[in-house]
Amino acid sequence: MDLFHRLAAKTSTYLLLFSLFLLAGSCDSNSVYKDHEDIEDGKWYVKNEPAFTFEITDTTQTYNVYYLVRNSIAYPYYNLYVKRFLLNDKNKIVNEALNELILMDEKSGKPLGDGLGDLFDHKVLALKSYRFPRKGKYTFKIRQYMRQDPLPEILSMGISVEKEVINPK
Repeated sequence: MDLFHRLAAKTSTYLLLFSLFLLAGSCDSNSVYKDHEDIEDGKWYVKNEPAFTFEITDTTQTYNVYYLVRNSIAYPYYNLYVKRFLLNDKNKIVNEALNELILMDEKSGKPLGDGLGDLFDHKVLALKSYRFPRKGKYTFKIRQYMRQDPLPEILSMGISVEKEVINPK
């Protein structure tokens, strides 16, 4: 297959995955916010901190916040360390942590998440049952915390903020 056909096939795969990602997001009634940022050329520099601003109107509700990660099969590690910062509307950090996201099985190297071709999407819990302290705008920043800069083959990072659903027993 010549270079043109390989690029066309890869572009088609990206478009299909992006469309599926948008379609899946539009069907979730508990979702308060969902967005992602493409990582230019699949090279995530430490200085590049994707930031997502959303509004919380109900402080009695608990929320789950998820990382949305897209990587290629060529990602060289089984995990991804990220440092996250949750800032309020006054730009004050109200929550921060270092998280390890497992993207592949450590022993077999088999990719986890949903895959199509050589691309894989992951939805990993960042904050569980979180109650925002005040109504207003919040910004969720993500910094890659690996030892490699730039970090290759991470194609996009995002978040999903969802109302926690408590199932009665």
